[in-house]
Amino acid sequence: MKDSETKRRAKDPAAAYRPVSLKQLAAHLGLNPATVSVVLNDVPGRSIPQTTRDRIKAAAQEMNYHPSLLARSLRNRRTQTIGILVPELGDGYHTQVMSGIGDQLMQAGYFYFTAHHRHQSKLVEDYTRMFIGRGAQGIIAVDTALEHPLPVPVVAVAGHRTIEGVTNVALDHARAAELTLTHLYALGHRHIAFMRGPSMSSDSNARWEGLLAAAEKLGVEMRPELVVGLNRDTSSPELGYPVAQQLAASGFTALVAFNDISAIGAIRALKDLHLNVPGDVSVVGFDDIQAAAYTLPRLTTIRQPLVEIGRIAARRLLDRINGAIFPEGDIVVQPELVIRESTGPCH
Repeated sequence: MKDSETKRRAKDPAAAYRPVSLKQLAAHLGLNPATVSVVLNDVPGRSIPQTTRDRIKAAAQEMNYHPSLLARSLRNRRTQTIGILVPELGDGYHTQVMSGIGDQLMQAGYFYFTAHHRHQSKLVEDYTRMFIGRGAQGIIAVDTALEHPLPVPVVAVAGHRTIEGVTNVALDHARAAELTLTHLYALGHRHIAFMRGPSMSSDSNARWEGLLAAAEKLGVEMRPELVVGLNRDTSSPELGYPVAQQLAASGFTALVAFNDISAIGAIRALKDLHLNVPGDVSVVGFDDIQAAAYTLPRLTTIRQPLVEIGRIAARRLLDRINGAIFPEGDIVVQPELVIRESTGPCH
Protein backbone atom coordinates (compact mmCIF):
# COMPACT_ATOMS: atom_id res chain seq x y z
CA MET A 1 0.00 0.00 0.00
CA LYS A 2 2.77 2.37 0.94
CA ASP A 3 4.72 1.93 -2.31
CA SER A 4 1.66 1.89 -4.55
CA GLU A 5 0.21 5.00 -2.93
CA THR A 6 3.49 6.88 -3.24
CA LYS A 7 3.88 5.87 -6.90
CA ARG A 8 0.28 6.82 -7.69
CA ARG A 9 0.75 10.29 -6.24
CA ALA A 10 4.06 10.75 -8.05
CA LYS A 11 2.42 9.95 -11.40
CA ASP A 12 -0.66 12.07 -10.76
CA PRO A 13 0.22 15.56 -9.37
CA ALA A 14 -3.45 16.29 -8.70
CA ALA A 15 -3.59 13.30 -6.38
CA ALA A 16 -1.41 15.17 -3.92
CA TYR A 17 -4.32 17.54 -3.31
CA ARG A 18 -6.94 14.82 -2.92
CA PRO A 19 -7.37 13.82 0.74
CA VAL A 20 -7.05 10.22 1.84
CA SER A 21 -9.20 8.45 4.41
CA LEU A 22 -8.10 7.50 7.91
CA LYS A 23 -8.03 3.82 6.90
CA GLN A 24 -5.82 4.57 3.88
CA LEU A 25 -3.43 6.58 6.03
CA ALA A 26 -3.28 3.82 8.68
CA ALA A 27 -2.65 1.17 6.01
CA HIS A 28 0.07 3.34 4.49
CA LEU A 29 1.76 3.49 7.91
CA GLY A 30 1.08 -0.11 8.85
CA LEU A 31 -0.71 0.98 12.01
CA ASN A 32 -4.12 0.48 13.59
CA PRO A 33 -6.61 3.24 12.53
CA ALA A 34 -7.46 3.82 16.21
CA THR A 35 -3.82 4.66 16.95
CA VAL A 36 -3.67 7.11 14.05
CA SER A 37 -6.93 8.73 15.17
CA VAL A 38 -5.68 9.15 18.76
CA VAL A 39 -2.54 10.97 17.55
CA LEU A 40 -4.22 13.23 14.99
CA ASN A 41 -7.00 14.21 17.39
CA ASP A 42 -4.56 14.84 20.26
CA VAL A 43 -6.43 12.49 22.58
CA PRO A 44 -4.78 12.75 26.02
CA GLY A 45 -3.69 9.89 28.25
CA ARG A 46 -2.51 7.48 25.50
CA SER A 47 1.01 6.06 25.67
CA ILE A 48 2.29 6.27 22.10
CA PRO A 49 6.02 6.77 21.40
CA GLN A 50 6.96 10.23 20.16
CA THR A 51 8.68 8.76 17.11
CA THR A 52 5.41 7.11 16.11
CA ARG A 53 3.49 10.33 16.69
CA ASP A 54 5.95 12.26 14.52
CA ARG A 55 5.73 9.64 11.75
CA ILE A 56 1.92 9.75 11.76
CA LYS A 57 1.77 13.54 11.58
CA ALA A 58 4.38 13.71 8.83
CA ALA A 59 2.51 11.14 6.75
CA ALA A 60 -0.82 12.92 7.29
CA GLN A 61 0.67 16.15 5.98
CA GLU A 62 2.37 14.42 3.05
CA MET A 63 -0.79 12.59 2.01
CA ASN A 64 -3.11 15.56 2.61
CA TYR A 65 -5.16 13.79 5.28
CA HIS A 66 -7.79 15.94 7.02
CA PRO A 67 -10.11 14.63 9.75
CA SER A 68 -13.79 14.66 8.91
CA LEU A 69 -15.27 17.78 10.47
CA LEU A 70 -18.74 16.36 9.93
CA ALA A 71 -17.93 13.18 11.82
CA ARG A 72 -16.27 15.15 14.60
CA SER A 73 -19.24 17.52 14.91
CA LEU A 74 -21.64 14.58 15.11
CA ARG A 75 -19.59 13.13 17.96
CA ASN A 76 -19.35 16.29 20.05
CA ARG A 77 -22.39 18.18 18.66
CA ARG A 78 -20.23 21.23 17.90
CA THR A 79 -19.88 22.24 14.26
CA GLN A 80 -17.69 25.31 14.93
CA THR A 81 -19.87 27.06 12.34
CA ILE A 82 -21.67 30.41 12.46
CA GLY A 83 -24.22 31.87 10.04
CA ILE A 84 -24.05 35.57 9.17
CA LEU A 85 -26.96 37.48 7.63
CA VAL A 86 -26.17 40.76 5.86
CA PRO A 87 -28.18 42.91 3.41
CA GLU A 88 -25.34 43.21 0.89
CA LEU A 89 -21.63 42.63 0.50
CA GLY A 90 -20.46 45.74 -1.35
CA ASP A 91 -21.15 48.57 1.09
CA GLY A 92 -18.40 50.05 3.27
CA TYR A 93 -20.46 49.79 6.46
CA HIS A 94 -21.30 46.12 6.10
CA THR A 95 -17.85 45.20 4.83
CA GLN A 96 -16.09 46.74 7.83
CA VAL A 97 -18.47 45.11 10.34
CA MET A 98 -17.97 41.78 8.55
CA SER A 99 -14.21 42.23 8.77
CA GLY A 100 -14.38 42.46 12.57
CA ILE A 101 -16.71 39.46 12.79
CA GLY A 102 -14.52 37.37 10.52
CA ASP A 103 -11.31 38.22 12.37
CA GLN A 104 -12.83 37.27 15.72
CA LEU A 105 -14.33 34.00 14.47
CA MET A 106 -11.12 33.05 12.69
CA GLN A 107 -9.14 33.68 15.86
CA ALA A 108 -11.52 31.40 17.76
CA GLY A 109 -11.25 28.62 15.19
CA TYR A 110 -14.77 28.99 13.81
CA PHE A 111 -15.93 28.77 10.20
CA TYR A 112 -18.79 30.93 8.94
CA PHE A 113 -21.32 31.13 6.13
CA THR A 114 -22.47 34.51 4.83
CA ALA A 115 -25.77 35.12 3.04
CA HIS A 116 -26.93 38.50 1.71
CA HIS A 117 -30.66 39.05 1.43
CA ARG A 118 -31.24 42.58 0.02
CA HIS A 119 -33.67 43.26 2.88
CA GLN A 120 -36.09 40.62 1.54
CA SER A 121 -37.92 39.15 4.52
CA LYS A 122 -38.53 35.81 2.80
CA LEU A 123 -34.81 35.38 2.15
CA VAL A 124 -34.04 36.24 5.77
CA GLU A 125 -36.37 33.43 6.86
CA ASP A 126 -35.09 30.97 4.25
CA TYR A 127 -31.41 31.60 4.95
CA THR A 128 -31.96 31.37 8.71
CA ARG A 129 -33.53 27.94 8.31
CA MET A 130 -30.68 26.88 6.00
CA PHE A 131 -28.04 27.98 8.52
CA ILE A 132 -29.71 26.04 11.32
CA GLY A 133 -30.30 23.03 9.06
CA ARG A 134 -26.60 22.97 8.22
CA GLY A 135 -25.62 22.93 11.86
CA ALA A 136 -24.81 26.59 12.56
CA GLN A 137 -24.30 26.96 16.32
CA GLY A 138 -25.32 30.63 16.26
CA ILE A 139 -26.29 33.51 13.96
CA ILE A 140 -25.08 37.10 13.62
CA ALA A 141 -27.60 39.37 11.87
CA VAL A 142 -26.10 42.61 10.52
CA ASP A 143 -28.60 45.39 9.69
CA THR A 144 -31.23 42.67 9.35
CA ALA A 145 -34.82 42.82 10.58
CA LEU A 146 -35.48 39.70 12.64
CA GLU A 147 -39.09 38.88 13.40
CA HIS A 148 -39.06 36.14 16.06
CA PRO A 149 -36.88 34.06 18.42
CA LEU A 150 -34.62 31.35 16.97
CA PRO A 151 -33.50 28.00 18.44
CA VAL A 152 -29.81 29.06 18.48
CA PRO A 153 -28.04 32.06 20.08
CA VAL A 154 -28.35 35.23 17.99
CA VAL A 155 -26.57 38.59 18.05
CA ALA A 156 -27.98 41.47 16.00
CA VAL A 157 -25.71 44.31 14.87
CA ALA A 158 -27.80 47.49 14.57
CA GLY A 159 -30.60 45.56 16.20
CA HIS A 160 -33.35 47.65 17.78
CA ARG A 161 -36.04 45.06 18.44
CA THR A 162 -36.50 43.24 21.72
CA ILE A 163 -36.65 39.54 20.82
CA GLU A 164 -36.11 36.68 23.24
CA GLY A 165 -32.71 35.09 22.75
CA VAL A 166 -31.34 37.96 20.64
CA THR A 167 -28.57 40.23 21.92
CA ASN A 168 -28.53 43.65 20.23
CA VAL A 169 -25.32 45.57 19.54
CA ALA A 170 -26.27 49.14 18.66
CA LEU A 171 -24.77 52.60 18.48
CA ASP A 172 -25.96 55.37 20.82
CA HIS A 173 -27.84 57.29 18.15
CA ALA A 174 -29.09 59.94 20.57
CA ARG A 175 -25.49 60.85 21.36
CA ALA A 176 -24.55 60.75 17.66
CA ALA A 177 -27.33 63.24 16.83
CA GLU A 178 -26.28 65.50 19.66
CA LEU A 179 -22.68 65.54 18.41
CA THR A 180 -23.79 66.29 14.85
CA LEU A 181 -26.16 69.17 15.56
CA THR A 182 -24.06 70.72 18.32
CA HIS A 183 -21.15 70.89 15.86
CA LEU A 184 -23.22 72.55 13.14
CA TYR A 185 -24.95 74.87 15.60
CA ALA A 186 -21.60 76.05 16.97
CA LEU A 187 -20.55 76.88 13.41
CA GLY A 188 -23.60 79.17 13.09
CA HIS A 189 -25.85 76.93 11.00
CA ARG A 190 -29.57 77.30 11.58
CA HIS A 191 -31.03 76.32 8.19
CA ILE A 192 -30.11 72.65 8.25
CA ALA A 193 -31.35 70.03 5.77
CA PHE A 194 -31.77 66.37 6.72
CA MET A 195 -31.83 63.01 4.98
CA ARG A 196 -34.12 60.53 6.68
CA GLY A 197 -32.92 56.95 6.19
CA PRO A 198 -34.76 54.33 4.14
CA SER A 199 -37.29 52.16 5.92
CA MET A 200 -35.36 48.97 5.15
CA SER A 201 -32.35 50.10 7.18
CA SER A 202 -32.40 48.92 10.80
CA ASP A 203 -30.88 52.18 12.06
CA SER A 204 -33.23 54.61 10.28
CA ASN A 205 -35.81 55.14 13.01
CA ALA A 206 -33.33 55.31 15.89
CA ARG A 207 -31.15 57.78 14.00
CA TRP A 208 -34.11 59.97 13.08
CA GLU A 209 -35.56 59.99 16.58
CA GLY A 210 -32.15 61.02 17.88
CA LEU A 211 -32.03 63.95 15.45
CA LEU A 212 -35.54 65.08 16.40
CA ALA A 213 -34.63 65.11 20.09
CA ALA A 214 -31.33 66.90 19.54
CA ALA A 215 -32.93 69.53 17.31
CA GLU A 216 -35.61 70.25 19.89
CA LYS A 217 -33.00 70.55 22.62
CA LEU A 218 -30.92 73.05 20.62
CA GLY A 219 -33.88 74.94 19.21
CA VAL A 220 -33.09 73.98 15.61
CA GLU A 221 -36.19 74.19 13.42
CA MET A 222 -36.68 71.15 11.20
CA ARG A 223 -38.48 72.66 8.24
CA PRO A 224 -40.52 70.11 6.25
CA GLU A 225 -39.10 71.35 2.94
CA LEU A 226 -35.60 70.61 4.25
CA VAL A 227 -36.33 66.98 5.14
CA VAL A 228 -36.06 64.34 2.41
CA GLY A 229 -36.74 60.67 3.00
CA LEU A 230 -34.56 58.14 1.21
CA ASN A 231 -36.43 55.27 -0.39
CA ARG A 232 -33.77 53.49 -2.42
CA ASP A 233 -31.93 50.33 -1.42
CA THR A 234 -28.47 51.05 -2.78
CA SER A 235 -24.96 51.45 -1.42
CA SER A 236 -23.88 53.77 -4.22
CA PRO A 237 -23.25 57.54 -3.78
CA GLU A 238 -26.14 57.80 -6.21
CA LEU A 239 -28.28 57.54 -3.06
CA GLY A 240 -27.53 61.12 -2.01
CA TYR A 241 -27.05 62.80 -5.40
CA PRO A 242 -30.72 63.53 -6.28
CA VAL A 243 -31.47 64.55 -2.68
CA ALA A 244 -28.95 67.40 -2.79
CA GLN A 245 -30.32 68.48 -6.17
CA GLN A 246 -33.85 68.47 -4.79
CA LEU A 247 -32.86 70.57 -1.77
CA ALA A 248 -30.67 73.05 -3.65
CA ALA A 249 -33.35 75.71 -4.02
CA SER A 250 -34.51 75.51 -0.38
CA GLY A 251 -31.92 77.82 1.13
CA PHE A 252 -30.04 75.52 3.49
CA THR A 253 -26.50 76.04 4.75
CA ALA A 254 -25.79 72.56 6.10
CA LEU A 255 -26.82 69.01 5.27
CA VAL A 256 -26.98 66.06 7.65
CA ALA A 257 -26.67 62.98 5.44
CA PHE A 258 -27.96 59.55 6.44
CA ASN A 259 -24.56 57.92 5.95
CA ASP A 260 -21.19 58.53 4.35
CA ILE A 261 -22.22 57.02 1.01
CA SER A 262 -25.15 59.44 0.65
CA ALA A 263 -22.96 62.33 1.85
CA ILE A 264 -20.40 61.62 -0.88
CA GLY A 265 -23.17 61.64 -3.51
CA ALA A 266 -24.59 64.88 -2.10
CA ILE A 267 -21.21 66.63 -2.23
CA ARG A 268 -20.85 65.66 -5.89
CA ALA A 269 -24.31 67.03 -6.67
CA LEU A 270 -23.58 70.31 -4.86
CA LYS A 271 -20.35 70.74 -6.78
CA ASP A 272 -22.18 70.07 -10.05
CA LEU A 273 -24.53 72.90 -9.05
CA HIS A 274 -21.47 75.16 -8.52
CA LEU A 275 -21.90 75.21 -4.75
CA ASN A 276 -18.78 74.99 -2.64
CA VAL A 277 -18.42 72.53 0.24
CA PRO A 278 -18.01 73.80 2.94
CA GLY A 279 -17.98 77.42 1.72
CA ASP A 280 -21.64 77.42 0.69
CA VAL A 281 -22.93 74.24 2.30
CA SER A 282 -21.49 72.10 5.10
CA VAL A 283 -22.06 68.33 4.92
CA VAL A 284 -21.91 65.77 7.73
CA GLY A 285 -21.85 62.02 7.06
CA PHE A 286 -22.32 58.99 9.28
CA ASP A 287 -20.30 55.75 9.78
CA ASP A 288 -16.74 56.89 8.94
CA ILE A 289 -16.18 54.29 6.25
CA GLN A 290 -12.63 54.11 4.92
CA ALA A 291 -13.40 56.32 1.91
CA ALA A 292 -14.56 59.21 4.13
CA ALA A 293 -11.01 60.35 4.84
CA TYR A 294 -10.13 60.42 1.12
CA THR A 295 -13.03 62.30 -0.47
CA LEU A 296 -12.64 65.85 -1.73
CA PRO A 297 -13.20 67.53 0.65
CA ARG A 298 -12.48 65.01 3.37
CA LEU A 299 -15.73 64.16 5.09
CA THR A 300 -16.75 65.28 8.55
CA THR A 301 -18.70 62.36 9.96
CA ILE A 302 -19.91 60.39 12.94
CA ARG A 303 -17.58 57.47 13.52
CA GLN A 304 -18.96 54.10 14.36
CA PRO A 305 -16.13 51.74 15.37
CA LEU A 306 -17.36 49.32 12.72
CA VAL A 307 -14.63 46.69 12.91
CA GLU A 308 -14.79 46.69 16.71
CA ILE A 309 -18.59 46.39 16.59
CA GLY A 310 -18.13 43.25 14.51
CA ARG A 311 -15.65 41.88 17.02
CA ILE A 312 -17.98 42.67 19.93
CA ALA A 313 -20.85 40.85 18.21
CA ALA A 314 -18.75 37.76 17.48
CA ARG A 315 -17.29 37.63 21.00
CA ARG A 316 -20.72 37.86 22.61
CA LEU A 317 -22.12 35.16 20.34
CA LEU A 318 -19.25 32.78 21.10
CA ASP A 319 -19.60 33.46 24.82
CA ARG A 320 -23.29 32.62 24.64
CA ILE A 321 -22.58 29.44 22.67
CA ASN A 322 -20.17 28.42 25.42
CA GLY A 323 -22.83 28.91 28.07
CA ALA A 324 -21.94 32.32 29.50
CA ILE A 325 -24.83 34.17 31.13
CA PHE A 326 -25.17 37.95 30.74
CA PRO A 327 -27.61 40.51 32.12
CA GLU A 328 -30.46 41.39 29.82
CA GLY A 329 -30.19 44.51 27.68
CA ASP A 330 -28.44 45.85 24.62
CA ILE A 331 -24.73 46.41 24.15
CA VAL A 332 -24.49 50.16 23.47
CA VAL A 333 -21.48 51.48 21.55
CA GLN A 334 -20.49 55.14 21.75
CA PRO A 335 -20.00 57.30 18.62
CA GLU A 336 -17.32 59.89 17.93
CA LEU A 337 -17.48 63.08 15.87
CA VAL A 338 -14.61 63.23 13.36
CA ILE A 339 -14.17 66.78 12.08
CA ARG A 340 -12.52 67.04 8.68
CA GLU A 341 -12.96 69.45 5.75
CA SER A 342 -16.62 69.20 4.71
CA THR A 343 -17.95 71.46 7.50
CA GLY A 344 -17.16 75.10 8.18
CA PRO A 345 -18.63 78.36 9.52
CA CYS A 346 -21.96 79.52 8.15
CA HIS A 347 -21.55 82.54 5.88
